[in-house]
Amino acid sequence: MCGRYALLARTDLLREFLGIVDVEDPPARYNIAPTQPILVVVAGERQEPGSNLPERRAVLVRWGFMPGWVKDPRDFPLLINARSETAVGKASFKAAMRHRRILVPASGFFEWRRPEEKGAKAQAYFIRPRKGEIVAFAGLMETWSSADGSEVDTGAILTTAANNDISRIHDRMPVVIRPEDFSRWLDCKAQEPRDVVDLMKPIDDGFFEAIAISDKVNKVANMGPDILEPVEEEAPMPQKKKGADAPPSSDQLSLF
Repeated sequence: MCGRYALLARTDLLREFLGIVDVEDPPARYNIAPTQPILVVVAGERQEPGSNLPERRAVLVRWGFMPGWVKDPRDFPLLINARSETAVGKASFKAAMRHRRILVPASGFFEWRRPEEKGAKAQAYFIRPRKGEIVAFAGLMETWSSADGSEVDTGAILTTAANNDISRIHDRMPVVIRPEDFSRWLDCKAQEPRDVVDLMKPIDDGFFEAIAISDKVNKVANMGPDILEPVEEEAPMPQKKKGADAPPSSDQLSLF
């Protein structure tokens, strides 16, 4: 699951990493939460020979996916994540998997290790790439229209089974799309879901590092850089035996 993340990169780095030109100067956001607007990247208009239109463009969507067929959002759960293994067959996500795949830039995400002891405090972590300042998560986008004709662009982050590094904390993690695969992931005209299945897998071990932080991140109102300050872990993180499989994950969509 990915229920909180951060985006701190400078505008010039965002433009270079994502290949976009239309992004303004976004403020540093240390604690992005569901229902808030998030920056995502979509494919640009279909290129004609000699066209100078950008290949990709940046847009804002609400974090919380809403299928177009929903009548009343109050009767529908808030979908912040979609399981990559089953999204193509789920009624909520199948159209977006075929037609509206996106990239969600981030500087890292937050996860909590829940101790087995009853009543023990969960340890929060900021999980960031070891190299570079930005990572791109795979996502899906849908435009929901209300009865009065108003429209809201919404999005969700795709998740996969955690790699060995992250499975010590949680059994799920966001799907990471590497820069060399951006175009293929975003090309919904030529690349069907079956053509990009190979991209929806756990990122290599060693890609991320997990930094123990305080429980300040638990409160959405805490939005300053102090929430990223490292702390001593409440309890040592259990060591995973070499060759052991990641813990099994449930077959539920992540809800918030």
